[in-house]
Amino acid sequence: MASRVVMPKLTDTMEEGVLLAWKKREGDSVQAGEALAEIETDKAIMDLEAFASGILRKILVQDGATVMSGTLIGVIGGADEDITEALTDQITAGPSAGGGSKTSAQPAAGPLPASPGSLPGTRLIASPRAKALAADRGIDLATISGTGPGGRIVEEDVVRAPATPTQMLPAGIDHPLSQMRKAIARETTQSKAPVPHFYLTIEIDMEQAERFRDQFKDKRTTHPSITDLLIKTAAIALTRHPDINVSFTGHAIRRYASIDIGIAVGINDGLITPVLRNCGAKSLDDISTESRTLIDRARNKRLQPQEYTGATFSISNLGMFDVENFIAVLMPPQAASIAVGAICDAPVVKDATVKPGRRMKVTLSCDHRALDGVQGAGFLKEFKRILEHPSELLLSKETL
Repeated sequence: MASRVVMPKLTDTMEEGVLLAWKKREGDSVQAGEALAEIETDKAIMDLEAFASGILRKILVQDGATVMSGTLIGVIGGADEDITEALTDQITAGPSAGGGSKTSAQPAAGPLPASPGSLPGTRLIASPRAKALAADRGIDLATISGTGPGGRIVEEDVVRAPATPTQMLPAGIDHPLSQMRKAIARETTQSKAPVPHFYLTIEIDMEQAERFRDQFKDKRTTHPSITDLLIKTAAIALTRHPDINVSFTGHAIRRYASIDIGIAVGINDGLITPVLRNCGAKSLDDISTESRTLIDRARNKRLQPQEYTGATFSISNLGMFDVENFIAVLMPPQAASIAVGAICDAPVVKDATVKPGRRMKVTLSCDHRALDGVQGAGFLKEFKRILEHPSELLLSKETL
């Protein structure tokens, strides 16, 4: 039986995806579990796997197209099988590749049309260079008929497009939103508007923490970053203040048994937060090794959904950009998130004498539905105390 290949919904926040490249062509044999295409979601680049074996009989969406989740993009079937039924909206039986709904797909039976706006479920069929050139010239791609495969708009089509006075003098240049930027816009709007945030800021003496970190430079063990120290510090503080490691469900406060800490990582077109699981049971070395791997894969958009979802607490560090202080927007269901600024030289009054010191400001964002100021302040006080006495970062879970 023919198998419908649809654009999957790979994450809870995914509404559409970009089909970056097909790995199979029409007429190629396909095995179940084999990669069919490379998909860009709102957070990562992933392989779309086939759910059935057979021949890739039909490709309905070309490389570079932005496609709504659930849209029919191809059909797998037998070499001599009639796939007409698989190309219709009404089919409800048979396997489907990509995990999408068989009734929500927007099929396109027959040859692909020349106009990019006429393919159901797609925004544009245009090469990246064509999109960039059209944006620079202020040209609406919907007004252009593509001459590329399947009606795809290529750079030459944009070059030949007639310019209008408005296009000659654009008021500005609009750059299309990436899938990640769209997701960030949705998630932060959903968080900031309904969630009552409050913020607590504290200044921490980092001299001992920097000396502690320097001890690792000449050893064969992993050299922890400042972020690694922050993760371990947060894990210890959350172990001692479990009322922070919670979320508001609408009818209850959910307290999590595992401390799963997200690390905000900035990449070219947005932000992603890889998650270190069960940090309360991990050593500083374990955290340092795991964070490096996750951050590297995050920057290359190679994380799987389970690696960047489900954090119970998160850390955002902009100290490397010389940002001294900022606040973070909570990402539900987390009830707390900490924003970390740069470690700066600062005059410090000690024993009635002004001395040079090393100071760092951190700000805790809290969901007031789940937390109160006293709870947040208690956590911050412990967070500060641990960093100012960093030998605790080497203690095992059993001695905390």
